[in-house]
Amino acid sequence: MAAPIITVERLSKHYRLRTEAGPRYTALRDVIAERAKGLFSRRRPRATMEEFKALDEVSFTVEAGDRVGIIGRNGAGKSTLLKVLSRITEPTKGRVTIDGRVASLLEVGTGFHPELTGRENIFLNGAILGMSRAEIAARFDEIIAFAEVERFLDTPVKRYSSGMYVRLAFAVAAHLEPEILIVDEVLAVGDAAFQRKCLGKMESVAGEGRTVLFVSHQMDAVQRLCNKGLLLHQGRLAANGPMQEVIKHYLQRNAAAEAEFHFTAPPDGPAAHATSAVIEDGSGHPAPEVPIGAPWRVRVRFTVNRPLEGFVIALGVSTLLDLPIRTTWSKACALEPGRYEALFTSDGIHLTDGQYKLIIGLSEQGRTLHYLPGPATLSISDVSDLAGDSRIVNNRSGLLLNQMETAIQRIS
Repeated sequence: MAAPIITVERLSKHYRLRTEAGPRYTALRDVIAERAKGLFSRRRPRATMEEFKALDEVSFTVEAGDRVGIIGRNGAGKSTLLKVLSRITEPTKGRVTIDGRVASLLEVGTGFHPELTGRENIFLNGAILGMSRAEIAARFDEIIAFAEVERFLDTPVKRYSSGMYVRLAFAVAAHLEPEILIVDEVLAVGDAAFQRKCLGKMESVAGEGRTVLFVSHQMDAVQRLCNKGLLLHQGRLAANGPMQEVIKHYLQRNAAAEAEFHFTAPPDGPAAHATSAVIEDGSGHPAPEVPIGAPWRVRVRFTVNRPLEGFVIALGVSTLLDLPIRTTWSKACALEPGRYEALFTSDGIHLTDGQYKLIIGLSEQGRTLHYLPGPATLSISDVSDLAGDSRIVNNRSGLLLNQMETAIQRIS
């Protein structure tokens, strides 16, 4: 069995962040006042050092010919990982072994000298990759044709737009035949047609048996191009395997985070207040997006601080412009102090795709106890919103949203 082309063993990259004591942002008058005080005092705000783990104990291998998609939320460590693999930055600890020539495109202008022309930078990049002048010249016309920058070939690249920079940089990286091609989200700078062209080229590169590492937030792009995936979360490797499975893991993790909302109690200490809400699919899994026509539900937790008579909790859906679509409320009931959960369930939602607001209202005998006008939004297909309050309980029914059933139970 052939050795992996890339081996990453317990890779970590830590940064030390310097923070000053006291307020981070000050007005000019505050700066002047502090300087004046400094004339009479030698004490200065203390600076503290905080360690940030951009990568933390990451290990994986990549086989020759693999097309690896690296996904994760912003700040997960994706770009840091590519910089370490590209030898741009040194790891804090751990080891990376790479068996092959690497070409990387991590940000606009990577590897280009701004004072040199496009023509000169092509030969410079080829030389960095270890290619002879003859090898570069043999592919020169193909690079220029792909980048579509013929008119500006002898112009210093510092005068290029960001789109032109990316076109030429990607053309150089993809056509000079590295064994390993590393591409970050930088392709998003180009127009849609060029992005499709780049994806097609990466598919071609992968089809030739070369290895591709691709970072993107476009799930359709990584799903189309990559056969294997890495999911990073807060600097750690959260999933590693077939691309489809890694994407599924990523979407489930995001759904759980984006479908849960937590609320603080009003300062006046109401008799009851909502503490959290979770939007779920018909099976009870967190779901910030619900397919049109699919079952869905909303679970609202609330706290009762004194005995209540005629308590009602309401849940409603409205547009982002506060146009009511549907309001559902519980039957009036008596509750003792404690923590409760209200479950609103529906057999289907038939709104057009887009975003909607959730509204929650708690009331006693028509008097508002806690009103949350749009504490959360849902995206794309179907969205549910919470409504309640004497101002909302008007039974305004939307024809596109089925009636929801409501059940309240005590949880502690």
